Amino acid sequence: MSRYRLSPTPAQEAVLAGHCGHARFVWNLAIEQHACWKPGRRSAPGFTEQCRQLTEARAAFDWLRAGSIVVQQQALKDFAQAMANFFGGTHRRPVWRKRGRSEGFRIVAVTPGDVRRLSRHVGEVRVPKVGWVRFRWSRAVPGGVRSYRITCDRAGRWHVAFAAIPEPIPAPGTGEVVGVDRGVAVSVALSTGEKLNAPGLRDTERARLLRLQRKLARAGRGSKRRGRVKAAIARLSAHEGDRRKDWIEKTSTGLARGFDVIAVEDLKISGMTRSAKGTLAEPGGNIRQKAALNRGILAAGWGQLVTRLEHKAPGRVRRINPRYTSQTCNACGHRAAESRESQSRFRCVACGHRDNADVNAAKNIRDTAAGHAVDARGGDRVAGPVNREPQRDLLPVG
Repeated sequence: MSRYRLSPTPAQEAVLAGHCGHARFVWNLAIEQHACWKPGRRSAPGFTEQCRQLTEARAAFDWLRAGSIVVQQQALKDFAQAMANFFGGTHRRPVWRKRGRSEGFRIVAVTPGDVRRLSRHVGEVRVPKVGWVRFRWSRAVPGGVRSYRITCDRAGRWHVAFAAIPEPIPAPGTGEVVGVDRGVAVSVALSTGEKLNAPGLRDTERARLLRLQRKLARAGRGSKRRGRVKAAIARLSAHEGDRRKDWIEKTSTGLARGFDVIAVEDLKISGMTRSAKGTLAEPGGNIRQKAALNRGILAAGWGQLVTRLEHKAPGRVRRINPRYTSQTCNACGHRAAESRESQSRFRCVACGHRDNADVNAAKNIRDTAAGHAVDARGGDRVAGPVNREPQRDLLPVG
């Protein structure tokens, strides 16, 4: 997906918001139909039957007929694909869409004449029932575009994303392998010794966010003041997300261009960021500490970084079991939990080797991907799967 910032006029923005509302209504109606299904009943309607029902609904309701049939039918097709992915075991079950969240719609059967460039930094895209809508031409639009998706984030910004298969970045051909260790205090540590951190909000912005959150807690539900505060919080969150995405794009591009093989930890992020609240019968423990860790993991962009690496360097990303990589000395191969003195310091209790703990782990990941590691006698040995034990003692406090 190549995403660009849309600049609709107020009149165009109203029609786009209507398209989003129609797509959300059709999607939620399909969700409700499948929620009513029980064993023993007829199967829930499929895409063809839902399209027939949509035709009847458009004939009965003027407000629905005023919208685009392309937008509404595509919402049903997207839902059918989401259900197929769910039953295929690759995705979660589709959920209800709320106003102000996940707003957007998709347009298919796009022709080359539906996208044009006006000047160096301005382009236009043709949207059904809207006409030509301008967007910022920040980079070349990929060729062969067959569909696009228009979205509106919680900060009220409109974007258009053109669906196209990106060209992979060619390998440098040097044969070099790099290990990538992902963490919370240090977002990315490389086996080369480099440590990178995902950018977040500045100190002044964090202070403002805290003030806004306190205002939100005092504002009455449904009030205009609460709406203004929520919009201000959304704008700050959007700035943070944009900075993180920009950092991920630049970091993944640099790794894809600089190394032939990129070794990363095979982490189950969805399980690692699961809430620790538990149930009423079995309540969890260390809930606040676990919540802080979850926020740190998500703010570091662990999953997005690996996803973009696999897009830009297909076939060159190696997933390594992370067990014990933080406890194993890269110099002698001795494994001991005591060697990890703190979050940042590693000192081998066997040979005395000192290194940054994250960099040492990245080197172990690199050596595992390369198929060899150095043993205590200085020779090469074949390395088996290297995994990391959960560092429960390193959870942030507070």
